[in-house]
Amino acid sequence: MQRVGRIVVDDLTEINRLAALVPAGMRQKVLVRVIPDIEAGEHAAIRTGGEDHKFGLSIAAGVAREAVNRILRQPRLELVGLHCHLGSQIAAAEPYEQSARVLVEQLARIRDAHGVTLPQLDLGGGHAIAYTSGQSGLAPSQLSSLAATVERRCAGIGLPAPRLTVEPGRAVAGPAGVTLYRVIAVKKGLRRTYVAVDGGMSDNPRPAMYGSRYEMRVIGRATHEGERDFTVVGHHCESGDTLAEDAALPADIHPGDVLAVAATGAYNHSMASTYNMTGRPPVVAVSRGKDRLVVRREGLDDLLRRDVGL
Repeated sequence: MQRVGRIVVDDLTEINRLAALVPAGMRQKVLVRVIPDIEAGEHAAIRTGGEDHKFGLSIAAGVAREAVNRILRQPRLELVGLHCHLGSQIAAAEPYEQSARVLVEQLARIRDAHGVTLPQLDLGGGHAIAYTSGQSGLAPSQLSSLAATVERRCAGIGLPAPRLTVEPGRAVAGPAGVTLYRVIAVKKGLRRTYVAVDGGMSDNPRPAMYGSRYEMRVIGRATHEGERDFTVVGHHCESGDTLAEDAALPADIHPGDVLAVAATGAYNHSMASTYNMTGRPPVVAVSRGKDRLVVRREGLDDLLRRDVGL
């Protein structure tokens, strides 16, 4: 058992399994992930705080209450708080404030039922970032009201305010990443012109999965041509392998050009796959004019390594 600061319990069956892993004489601190039944997030596929999603333990069905009961009976587990996660690309503070009120009420019920005051409250992440010029992210300053919301609600029911945690996640990693693609073909069709690049849904599945939009720019050369709309596609054998619709790019774009796509630090490398037996691209860290390879390019030997032959 590694010395993990906190473990979030998401299912009743995890409780006994987790307790069995804790060495004698030790206690593992845990939080229970509950369902606040709040729908938030840019797309249905990335909303995780409602009753009809697979995440968390239902308050309405009494499963969250049962988890609390079981954990409190486990001498090797220490229940320290509640956790929730509403979804991804949440652009307003209101859903977090709603979930805070729901979870504070649950803290009060646990106190009344068991005489235990839990000291921590984790409202999860999902903070939106701007992927295009028309979008706005959720600035950290917009969450400053959360602490006041929790304190007011706790004061109203005679509960000490817990330590409040949020998980910025994408808001930190997303803007830190830029993906570079090489143009391999420009092909004119009846209604649109396609710009094919040396990547696609294997390194960025988000557009195909839930319609995420990105802005792209040609870098490394000057152009005096105006812009026109192109459809940027990957090199996979899927009609859905589209990285951007109506991407405004120079009219003279041609094979060999490099496209830069911003805000790809959170869910590109982490979601990349070897789809269609395509090796994953490298990751290069750049700081103060210096670059360093941190993840090497995946080659044919990597893709064949698991093959055991006939």
